[in-house]
Amino acid sequence: MKKILSFLLLFVALNLSAQTVYVTNTGEKYHRGSCRYLAKSKITIELTDAINQGYGACKVCAPPQSVSKKTEVKEEKVTDYNRNATSSQCTATTKKGSRCKRNTTSSNGKCWQHGG
Repeated sequence: MKKILSFLLLFVALNLSAQTVYVTNTGEKYHRGSCRYLAKSKITIELTDAINQGYGACKVCAPPQSVSKKTEVKEEKVTDYNRNATSSQCTATTKKGSRCKRNTTSSNGKCWQHGG
């Protein structure tokens, strides 16, 4: 009986663990750990504390907006362009060394001029 009770207590404690988010020194939003807005400052805070202190969720990294019983972190791979999009910026480089400004629908990411 004691083993079952201690297992249940451990299970509940793990499922109710706090979710960690991050804030900056001067910002008004909270973020995921991988957000680009945390480049200059990154302060750890619990999600419930961030919400209670008036921080809002970042629209770029889309952190959780409510406390859930089970936390699942899912990181997304960042690419130069979205291959599934109907139109994206060409990934080729011009003769001057700057990125091409044309849009493309080609699956290789290049416009008509650069081999798309």
